Amino acid sequence: MSLSRRPLSLVLAGSLLAMSGMAQAEEPAEVRFSSPAWPGVTVKTELASTLLEALGYEPRAEELGSTITYQALNQDELDVFLAAWLPAQQGMYDTATDEGSLVDLGNNVEGARLGFAVPTYVYEAGLTSAEQLDDPEFADKLERTIYSIEVGSGMSDTLNGAVEADTYGLGDWTLSETSTPGMLSAVDSAIDREEWIVFAAWTPHWMNIEHDVRYLDDTQDMWGPDGGRSDVKTLVTTRFAEANPNATRLLDQLSFTADQQSAMIRGFSFEEREPDAVALEWLREHPAKVEAFLEGVTTRDGEPAWPAVQQALEIPDA
Repeated sequence: MSLSRRPLSLVLAGSLLAMSGMAQAEEPAEVRFSSPAWPGVTVKTELASTLLEALGYEPRAEELGSTITYQALNQDELDVFLAAWLPAQQGMYDTATDEGSLVDLGNNVEGARLGFAVPTYVYEAGLTSAEQLDDPEFADKLERTIYSIEVGSGMSDTLNGAVEADTYGLGDWTLSETSTPGMLSAVDSAIDREEWIVFAAWTPHWMNIEHDVRYLDDTQDMWGPDGGRSDVKTLVTTRFAEANPNATRLLDQLSFTADQQSAMIRGFSFEEREPDAVALEWLREHPAKVEAFLEGVTTRDGEPAWPAVQQALEIPDA
């Protein structure tokens, strides 16, 4: 995403303006990512790291949960987080950004959303809105159970809050909270038997490619504004933005559609390929996107970025 489309903090904007497409003093080499064990951020972090390494940086990633990630960013123990999913992480995000130590570079995924999903045969049978969940005709077929991911996740917090508030009449429903693989295993089993099931879903993810599912209308914006539309933001520390304007510019310009990231997630999580292989394949198949990511960016020692990356990663002409 280009810089002109999103406002940055004054300190970051000043750094990027001063750089004016040319590297100043050689930036610190180390770039420390948080990469929670979520397929999307795993591949996306690998992709960003591949580009940074080709530019002369030394990226590394730590597998940390979101709560610890925000704490570590505020304590300058990390530099970059590519998975600030809002509004699911809104409370953690607000607490961290209120301290003034983070720079929000904006959304890196267009078309992300959260919501209730059902198999298409359930949707076509008439269940199209969350408002209908407590209708006895549908609730009984669903056994008043919602399948979800692990306790402590943003989605779990949203669902538990909905049960407590009796949103959509869910006050007497049961939450079956396991893990992403556990939830999707239940979805697989239900679809194989053409049974009814409702679960907490999101895009980007391979579930939207491999499963024939539909999202229910979220008329009360339980999952967030605009019926669960979500932002997946890139966060860097203020210290990193000041010390690394060139690397920060690259990170600011990384953006993907939900469908593009779902395909990456499918390669890694469903096909069980190594994340570096999935990332490199995507980069080689999307040269125009890569060139756009690198607009105004240089190598760490000040050379134009696109030729260096193109040669290092064997990317064809755009």
